[in-house]
Amino acid sequence: MEPNLFKYVWRYSRADQIWTLFIVVASMPFAFYAYELPKKIVNGPIEGSDGFEIPGAKQPFLQLHFEVPAWISSDGMLRLFDGIPLGRFPYLYALCGAFLLLVCVNGLFKYYINTYKGRIGERMLRRLRYSLLDRILRFPQSQFRRIQASQMATMIKDEVEPLGTFIGDAFVTPVFQGGLALVAMGFILAQNFILGCVALVVVLAQAIIIPALRRRLLELSRQRQLESRALAGRVGEIVDGIQEVHVNDASNYERAEVATRLSRIFFIRYELYQRKYFIKFLNNFLAQFTPFLFYLVGGIAVISGDMNLGQLVAVIAAYKDLPSPIRELINWDQSRLDVQIKYSQVIEQFEAENMIDPEMQEPVADPSPPLTGAINAANLGVTDDTGATLIRRTSFSVPLGDQIAVVGLVNSGAESTGEVLAKLLLPTSGRIELGGKDVEDMSEAVLGRRLAYVGPDPFLKQASIRDSLLYGLRHVPLRDPEGETRTALELSEFKRSANTLLDIEADWVDYEAAGVDGPDALDDRIVEVLRTVDLDEDIFELGLRGKIDPAKDPELAEQVMTARRELRERLEQPPLSDLVEPFDPAKYNHHATLAENLLFGTAVGDAFAHENLASNAYFLEVLAATGLDKELFGMGQQIARTVIELFSGLPEDHPFFEQLSFMTSEEMPEYEAVIGRTAGLDFERTKGDDLTMLLKLPFAYIEPRHRLGLMTDDLEARLLEARKKFADDLPQELADAIEFYEPETYNAASSLQDNVLLGRVAYGIADAQGRVHAAIQTVLKELDLRDAVFEVGLNFDVGSSGKRLTSVQRQKMVLARALLKRPDLLIVNRAFSSLNASSQDQMVERVLAATRSGDGRAGSGVFWVLQNPGSALQFDHALVFEDGTVAEQGTPQELRQSGGRLVELIEQS
Repeated sequence: MEPNLFKYVWRYSRADQIWTLFIVVASMPFAFYAYELPKKIVNGPIEGSDGFEIPGAKQPFLQLHFEVPAWISSDGMLRLFDGIPLGRFPYLYALCGAFLLLVCVNGLFKYYINTYKGRIGERMLRRLRYSLLDRILRFPQSQFRRIQASQMATMIKDEVEPLGTFIGDAFVTPVFQGGLALVAMGFILAQNFILGCVALVVVLAQAIIIPALRRRLLELSRQRQLESRALAGRVGEIVDGIQEVHVNDASNYERAEVATRLSRIFFIRYELYQRKYFIKFLNNFLAQFTPFLFYLVGGIAVISGDMNLGQLVAVIAAYKDLPSPIRELINWDQSRLDVQIKYSQVIEQFEAENMIDPEMQEPVADPSPPLTGAINAANLGVTDDTGATLIRRTSFSVPLGDQIAVVGLVNSGAESTGEVLAKLLLPTSGRIELGGKDVEDMSEAVLGRRLAYVGPDPFLKQASIRDSLLYGLRHVPLRDPEGETRTALELSEFKRSANTLLDIEADWVDYEAAGVDGPDALDDRIVEVLRTVDLDEDIFELGLRGKIDPAKDPELAEQVMTARRELRERLEQPPLSDLVEPFDPAKYNHHATLAENLLFGTAVGDAFAHENLASNAYFLEVLAATGLDKELFGMGQQIARTVIELFSGLPEDHPFFEQLSFMTSEEMPEYEAVIGRTAGLDFERTKGDDLTMLLKLPFAYIEPRHRLGLMTDDLEARLLEARKKFADDLPQELADAIEFYEPETYNAASSLQDNVLLGRVAYGIADAQGRVHAAIQTVLKELDLRDAVFEVGLNFDVGSSGKRLTSVQRQKMVLARALLKRPDLLIVNRAFSSLNASSQDQMVERVLAATRSGDGRAGSGVFWVLQNPGSALQFDHALVFEDGTVAEQGTPQELRQSGGRLVELIEQS
């Protein structure tokens, strides 16, 4: 990248900068006349000393006379317009109107210049951010071992932000503000040379002293930026490694380190503030000192008759506008130095050796031809950036379409070979070829479509499961989006900012690569690959726990209602009749919590969330109106005393606490203290947190589960009365905070499974949950709703980095994504370490079966760096690595019979 910010700005915004400079120069005459007019107004119609000495005199308004050489006009004057003769008052009105017009014109000039330069700055900032991201996408893999993701994100998002403001000002501000300052200074000198010299001396003092004092500010700003960037990186590391922090009891160490970093930042910023505001004080003092001299020296000159009052007023008015452009110029100079430092620091972080050539990432719409032939490695050697040898000049050749097992201990060279084959590592000597083509010379358009790679650290960006699976099929836009997604202005800005013109709203999915002819058939293909990796049932379960909007999908909502009615009929018949108690508006549900019975619906948001009920004003109002507040307070005291009596002697990790829904083991000491403080107190005399904590306990109470004998028929009747009052009197502002249970209405706030069930599974019956779940699955299958539920599961958001899925699910997702695009060569590199050996064998068997059958395409191969050496017996060919080189190769059966290294590794495993 261009190391000099000014050259970077000039290269990519030259035409815009020149146009802005032209507008700036065009505005200067209007700025000068804005200083001249007040003098004419004061000396002319107001004071009457400039053409109005005689009563009834008139002066020409808008007279256009210019001094010219004698060869143009004999009297040396060029008369374009003699003006309009006006009396004293009309002349005053005309000059004031002209002054107001000039104020508007100058204001419009400033408005246009500021908005235009702002647009230039934002456009260049957009270009810069895109360029930096582009460079990240072209970094070699080794570079990512040296950088922190949070620091890169901070630099692109925050650190280049000030550059956008300055880029618009880079050339315009010194010309515009400098021009305004020169106009004001020239005008002052023209009125009175002495006052002009005074103003010039003060201005020069400001221009020399202030920037000199600000040099230290620049160094402090640089230190602050580096420390803030390091802090962001450290916080990012803590978040990424939070498990290690906890298991090593390192939380206090991390607090201490961050506190030290915050201390350094604090004192840097404190010194910065001290210096900054001292400079501001000095600058303001110098700016105000000059008017003092004007009033003193100028006043003496007016009294002495050496200067008229209009000139003094004009000089003071002109100087009033002088400090602002001077201050802007000083600020611009500081910003220039500051942003140049920031720009240099940023681009240093985005420079790397062996960056990927942009041509290797060019979008290619046409499919590349299939890879055939062999995988050939010739004297392949790889050394990492620390100098360690990963692969030692090894050679091998295997058919590309075969299923190849790669076996070896960790750091034997096996995993590094897989990375070289996927072009994630670059050879330091020799080469590796696919179908006679050097992998290093193959573009991402070829490798990304003809190869698939599954590594040990799966990554899923935050998206739905469907989008995560389709990620490997989205290379270029293949079909235009419906309708216009960009206006002409937006498209123009894309071009002028050098951003890619590829439309994210277009259809990018390569259906042909997936082996289907369109989106309808794609779902069946997705189900197929998910079944291959044993993830289909997981997705179905996510669908059952998912939610839909009945307004957007009324057909599915109605089908779920049909499933609810069908399930209800089955649950009324033996042997399922005692398994579920349905929600009935007129009955108390004994297997739901007391809070669920009161609300009789699903909370939407935090207002009626379980943990907030004891402090919700409306909910407490309903309890008070029905007299339940005192009753529940007594229940809370009884529950707290009983639980403390039964569990207080148990260790915090005792399994009994898993069955305790009232309080956690950590909360028990708090409740012991509450019971002590409230002993002998009634409801009215218990206040604050104590009352809230005790009221909260009964909300989780379920009689068949907890069996404390606290529920009575009378209490149930009063709870039903409170339920009705809660629904009938619900304020309009809380109407959207709860979705009530209604037997014939779909509940948008509940999951699909809860909508089908609309009740609670009974406690105390063996395997009730499993039997009910099986009944739900049977009903959905018979009603052909399984695919619809699966579709809901595909819309499940995997979360940041896929962390809403388990590690095994993430591994399976990445493998399914690889299989979905039907690669010519599937590379699996030490994946599925979280599975046991038996599960790994089963996974290998399923994948090999899928790639063997497929759709009959030739050359569908597998290059699998195995965790479990015993799985190698299922493959066509085996490569055994040791000390960075291939120790033996051949069919697994041959190698097993020879009793070599493969047999040793199998026995060791």
